[in-house]
Amino acid sequence: MGVPGSGQGRVSRPRCLAASLALAVLAAGAGPLAAGEWEPAEEPPEPRGRSPFQPSTGLPPVEFGAVVAASYRGPGNGDTRRNRELPILLWWSPGLFPHFPGDTERIDCARHSCLVTRRRRVARHQRTKALIFYGTDFRAYEAPLPRLPHQTWALFHEESPMNNYLLSHRPGIGLFNYTATFRRESDYPLTLQWLPSLAYLRRAALPLAEKERWRKQGYAPVLYMQSHCDVASDRDRYVRELMKHIQVDSYGKCLNNRELPSERLRDTSTATTEDSEFMTFISRYKFHLAMENAICNDYMTEKLWRPMHLGAIPVYRGSPSVRDWMPDDLSIILVDDFQSPQELAQFLDFLDRNGEEYLKYLEYKKPGGITNQFLLENMERREWGVNDMTLPNYLNGFECFVCDRENIRVASERDHKKSHGKVPAPKPHIAQFTHMGCPMPAPGFGNIEDLFAGDSWKEMWLQDYWQSLDQGEALTTMIHHNESHQGRFWDYMHEIFLKRTRQQ
Repeated sequence: MGVPGSGQGRVSRPRCLAASLALAVLAAGAGPLAAGEWEPAEEPPEPRGRSPFQPSTGLPPVEFGAVVAASYRGPGNGDTRRNRELPILLWWSPGLFPHFPGDTERIDCARHSCLVTRRRRVARHQRTKALIFYGTDFRAYEAPLPRLPHQTWALFHEESPMNNYLLSHRPGIGLFNYTATFRRESDYPLTLQWLPSLAYLRRAALPLAEKERWRKQGYAPVLYMQSHCDVASDRDRYVRELMKHIQVDSYGKCLNNRELPSERLRDTSTATTEDSEFMTFISRYKFHLAMENAICNDYMTEKLWRPMHLGAIPVYRGSPSVRDWMPDDLSIILVDDFQSPQELAQFLDFLDRNGEEYLKYLEYKKPGGITNQFLLENMERREWGVNDMTLPNYLNGFECFVCDRENIRVASERDHKKSHGKVPAPKPHIAQFTHMGCPMPAPGFGNIEDLFAGDSWKEMWLQDYWQSLDQGEALTTMIHHNESHQGRFWDYMHEIFLKRTRQQ
């Protein structure tokens, strides 16, 4: 198990992100920067002092070498500045840099241009205006210190909240100025990252008669397929109880009670790539237990959208706000609408035995069946694509968002200085709690008070959640104290521990 609050060793980067990175290479079309194109002219270091973006030290001159990259560079604009005049955005999480195989690129966004890089040697340069962090990789005890007053921090986190609960607390999310998360309230929302298009939802379902034949062969009405057990949502605890009241075929490592019919289907890569044979097999089930690994508003993954694509009914637990995004008033069954697993089982059994009622949940697949204007409008406004080479991916989209905001901020600060204070200084943009703000994990079934003292879920996830709060508070305090030595992080953590002990 990883460091508490770190999310280490739990969830790998999702497949949609890997696909986006691959598209970044395929979307090439611009040539590499010429040698010397972006060596910045030496600039005087900014004086020490407080600022809305935290304290600073002087910046040493930095030399840059040649840059070679071929990737999406933005739609273009009228920015005529040379590369050495542009603001620099540093991807602090280098593995997320969307311009590989190179390490630096000029991007020409709709309004402004920037240089983007993954070379940390530029972190303290005066022209490096923003650091972009990947939420799953962000560690409070590894944060770059001291925080410089001329730089903003940007957060990209489309993954599960359980990967880093530090971001679900005010001190943690408040470290950042710009956010791209699954929450609709974030600066650059990624809520529909797992929904490629509305056509994905409209795909015809398997005829009910074929699903009925499947049932007569002894297969269950309900499918459960998970191999990531012991997660924050504690989904297995609920499913285990549900299995007492209705037949469930479970093919993954979690609560396994049935084997997939071929070695090929048992290969996990077959499922993760939406292999046609695998999709055909699971589409025969009437219901899919669609349980997210963590609970948070707007956190919706392929566990929800894939069953809808196949024409199965998701039996869903995850985002409490999921109904806002559904194609019509039915289409899914919410676990939390039922007082007990037994009551849910009774309803599923009713739909299993009444085909007419079952088919009402698939009405959205008919022409004109997607009636939710909120969903339609959000898909229409979405500027990035999912596996769509005609559109930028959301990594490129977010770096352009940050690029444009930073150019505006730099220009506003320049105007403020030139006016000798007559023009107001730009107000700092700080991420709000609602940009992530996920609740404390709760048992999948029953109450926390009912769990025995040695329960592994209780020991892991409640400790992880609350230690993440302490880590966010420790780093915030270090930044306010202008600390430059990361090794002091654990001293600050110890002080917080003693403070909480005294309060109790």
